[in-house]
Parts: sequence; C-alpha cells; structure tokens
Amino acid sequence: MDLFEYQARDVFEAHGVPVLAGKTATTPEQAKAAAEEIGAKSGGVTVVKAQVKTGGRGKAGGVKVAKSADEAEQYAEQILGMDIKGHTVGTVMIAQGAKIAEEYYFSILLDRAERRYLAMCSKEGGVDIETLAVERPEALARIAVDPNVGVDEAKAKEIVEAAGFDAETGAKIVPVLQKLWDVYREEDATLVEVNPLVKSEDGEIIALDGKVTLDGNADFRHPDHEALEDKAAADPLEAKAKAKGLNYVKLDGQVGIIGNGAGLVMSTLDVVAYAGEEHGGVKPANFLDIGGGANAQVMADGLDVILNDEQVKAVFVNVFGGITACDEVANGIKGALEILGDNATKPLVVRLDGNNVEEGRAILNELAHPLVTQVDTMDGAAAKAAELAAK
Repeated sequence: MDLFEYQARDVFEAHGVPVLAGKTATTPEQAKAAAEEIGAKSGGVTVVKAQVKTGGRGKAGGVKVAKSADEAEQYAEQILGMDIKGHTVGTVMIAQGAKIAEEYYFSILLDRAERRYLAMCSKEGGVDIETLAVERPEALARIAVDPNVGVDEAKAKEIVEAAGFDAETGAKIVPVLQKLWDVYREEDATLVEVNPLVKSEDGEIIALDGKVTLDGNADFRHPDHEALEDKAAADPLEAKAKAKGLNYVKLDGQVGIIGNGAGLVMSTLDVVAYAGEEHGGVKPANFLDIGGGANAQVMADGLDVILNDEQVKAVFVNVFGGITACDEVANGIKGALEILGDNATKPLVVRLDGNNVEEGRAILNELAHPLVTQVDTMDGAAAKAAELAAK
C-alpha cells in the first residue's frame, strides 16, 4: 500500500524523523485556515501540495509556494480537482515553508533479486532520480543492507561516505538515516524514500517530501495501517475480495481466472493471453488464487467476485489437485453454483487434473450444469474460455 505524502510525513514524525509542520485540506477555505496556522512558523510562507500517489506533481502544477494565506487559498482552488497522470486531486497538504540550502536524496527498498535491502543516496535531490540513475549513475550511491543488521550507525556512515558528503554534513545526516530505517523496519515497509532530504540554511537536516510503501503481508501486525487505506480509490471488486480473504487482483480483460496456487494462476494468465490472440485479443480479467482450501464457500466467494465484474464474459477454473483433491474442488464448484443460484450467469470452463481427477470429473458430469464445460487440458480449456468470451 502506497501512502500519501501527508501520511508518510505523519509516520516519519512518529518515528522521530525531522519534518516540517503540515496539515491537510479538502477545500480552499480549509487550506487558508491551515496556512494561517502553519505559516506563522515560516514567515507566512507555505507550500500547497497536491496529494496524489504519483510523481511529477511539481511539473503538473500540483505544488505551489504561497506567500500568504490568501494566496494558499487561491492555489488550493486551482489544484483541488486537478488531474495529475490520471489521479484526481481531492486533498492538498499545506506544508510549512523552508529556507533550503541543499537538496539530497535517500531511499531504502527491498532488493528482491539479491534477497536483501538496498539503500540509495545522492547529494543531488529534488530531481528525477530515475533519470539521474541512468545518465549519471556515479552520482547515486547504492549500498547493500543486511536485513539482520539494518542501518545502524556504521552502515549510515558508509552510506553518506559513499554518496560523497563532507564530514560535517554527513555527521548530521547519519542519525536521520537511522530513524528512516526505524520507519522501514517497524512499519514493515518495502520502500521508504525521501526526495528531497534537505539541509536548511541554518544547517538542519529535514525530510521535506516522503514516499512510503507498506507490505500488505504484514497487515496482521499493524491493525493501525487499515486507517491509512484510501478506501475511496480502491477498486470495489478488490475491496470485496479482500473482505472475503481472497488473493485477487483486477486486470483489464474478459476471461475470469480461478486457480489454486499462485504459480498455476500466473501460468494460466499467460496461457489465456496466448489463446486470446486467436479470438480478437481476449485477455485475462483477473488474478485469483483460492489456495488449498477450495471448498464450496471459497469457490462461491471467488465466483461471486469474478461474476460481478462486468468485463468478464467467461470464467476459467484451472485446478491441480494436490492436498485438496479434485473431487473436493468439484464439490466446491457444485456447491458454489447452488449458493449463487441465478447470480451465476456466465459460462465456466473447468480443467481438473491431479489427485482424484476422475472422481472430480465424474461429479461435474453428473451435475450437468448448463454453464459448465469440462476440458481435460490446460491449453484446450484456455482456448475454450477465450472462445466463449469472444462470443
């Protein structure tokens, strides 16, 4: 889950990372009131910042420096409702102004390829870091971080030295990097980024703009993270699936996919996409892994989510019986259709293989449901599902 900037600021503050005052507003009037309050700390200067989960806000006109509360109100009126890369601005943050001497960059992220964390740091912040990494890679220090150790004082010193900071500035940055590591570790993040991390004219190090991505797999450890979710922007089908405990991701296609096991489902997506090329470019509509417990209720929940996707024209149930045998899956499909009743209106192509496959197929043959078509092979079933969806 990506956080809005104001949420990242609040998380930083909770962990002792130095930040400036900030307050959100959803109307120009609220923005003016916030600017009157916050601007008192910075000579009346505030920054009006669009709150959207994408980069390039400044270039799009979503970040404005206001020299008075009235000006902050005017800028908020301009920014609220603005479209920035497909994201509509519904909230702005009124941030305290800062007298900036220098801008830096710092991030720590999950390096999946190396199975460790990676810290990146540069003396050149406030820029397009992706462009910097390509055009001038020597300006971006990349330091591996051992998950068992993290960013302690020694590692923080290694990072600032690799980035080329002078001793005085580096000494001020080191404790801030340690606190940013605390955010990463204690909040179970996969990304903590500060761009820019600034040195003010009076020599203070401040996290001026933060980006945080939280690992949803750790939600059970963080009940407070639920309050950070942007429920208004969530896909309703994904929200429904999450409430039912399903591993579901909405895609832009016409063939609904249900499988048991993430690897099998990923393979199914590829096979359906390939088969769909022969039927007008039909594509998978979702990723849905029902795991090992494919009982009637789980199957019904999965079908209920998929069948409520208006883009779905056919459903492909692809199951390899292992711990959960094929006859259990077949009974799950049978029970699901009974539970859904008239709500089940789209054709289902079912491919069963593995443990107790003959028994499973016999159950579905006996059911003889008009919506269910059995196909023995994965490729054949994908082709049939694509054909039905195209029709």
